[in-house]
Amino acid sequence: MPSSPPHILFVNPWIHDYAAYDAWAKPMGLLLLAAMLRDAGCRVSYIDCLDRFHPNAAPSDPRARGGRGPYRKTPLPNPPRITDVPRTFSRYGIDPEWFAADLRVIDPPDLVLVTSLMTYWYPGVRETIGGIKAVFPGVPVVLGGIYATLCHDHAAAVTGADAVVSGVGERRIFDLVAQYTGIRFDPPFDPDRLDTYPYPAYDLQRAIGYVPLLTARGCPFNCAYCAAHLLQPKRMVRRPEAVADEIALWHRQYGVSDFVFYDDALLVDSESHAIPLFETIIGLKRRGADLSFHTPNAVHARGITPRVATLMRAAGFRSVRLGVETTAFDGREMDRKVSAEEFARAVAYLRDAGFDGRALGAYLLVGLPGQAIDSVAASIDTVRRSGISPILAHYTPIPHTRMWPVACAASRYDLESDPIYTNNAILPCLPAFDWKALSRLKQRIEAPA
Repeated sequence: MPSSPPHILFVNPWIHDYAAYDAWAKPMGLLLLAAMLRDAGCRVSYIDCLDRFHPNAAPSDPRARGGRGPYRKTPLPNPPRITDVPRTFSRYGIDPEWFAADLRVIDPPDLVLVTSLMTYWYPGVRETIGGIKAVFPGVPVVLGGIYATLCHDHAAAVTGADAVVSGVGERRIFDLVAQYTGIRFDPPFDPDRLDTYPYPAYDLQRAIGYVPLLTARGCPFNCAYCAAHLLQPKRMVRRPEAVADEIALWHRQYGVSDFVFYDDALLVDSESHAIPLFETIIGLKRRGADLSFHTPNAVHARGITPRVATLMRAAGFRSVRLGVETTAFDGREMDRKVSAEEFARAVAYLRDAGFDGRALGAYLLVGLPGQAIDSVAASIDTVRRSGISPILAHYTPIPHTRMWPVACAASRYDLESDPIYTNNAILPCLPAFDWKALSRLKQRIEAPA
């Protein structure tokens, strides 16, 4: 082991968008890489440009609202050529002066790794990398993540990163460290076995209001609008006992009570995976652990059985989201992932298990290519009649998905020219941005039953 191990700085960038909120959003992949390098012997540092608990910010309780809360917001000029959206574009996260000061107080790193999420958030990534280079002009900056994978050439051209890495980072991270520092470490894990991975380094955060969990990687579905199968092409599953051990550690050592499942398909193969996991969690609760669970990525309605619903209730699930997308169950608008009967059964099983309707929600996509607003209104009515909450999810056109060519043909923008036009807040695949129509949909959701 070298006497002076390399110092690697990990940075979670700003968001530039019309709206952003910390609804259980953490850079799990970035913090997993930090844990891997730390375990291998590297020095690691972490700066979160979205840090809601920065010392310069107003004090707040990290456990309030289950750990959720608003980011600091600074208005910015609207992106060029987007002139039909009556909303305020903003930077979400800490002030640039705070970021620069945080950079200056750490030892100069040997390598900086920056992540990226939404493709249309790249202006925040670009500003972040510019801020890093202003303080550490000679230090290489490598960009990875979802935007870097789906829009590699664009990221290489506009962000200012010294290198852009596509694909799963765990298979590249040690080669990158060797390339830029000259020091090679042996990975202390098997990249094909999730149970050998360390827990993401959530302890590098100033506060841990909640912990995201991933019990499996890869999605067996291939929805036309989704890139999950592109970003994680290989299906890998953790042992239920290993997931429960992670939950117990964060609860015991850090007092965390709220846990968030990031899985794309939590209930797939439930007999061998989800059910044993829920039973193990129930065992933790019986031993006095105060635990709550949330599914913001949604679960498949087909996976909800009477037994699954009962176990989810007993395990402490506090918010359950179903991925319905649209209740145009004749399938005219998109691939059908769930039938009307399956949706109705799932809701009935959850209600029979004791879930209050306020804890249950169904995501409904709005802004699909060729989608009529009246169809969304009908979907809202269908979900409301089931006794649970409709939740609008604005459609994001994603490069390389099966729906991408259809989205490009339908959009009022040239989607292929700039990822900024894929921003779901501007509903790019509708003929025009209709604020009044959106307001009517929201009023329909909120109207008294």
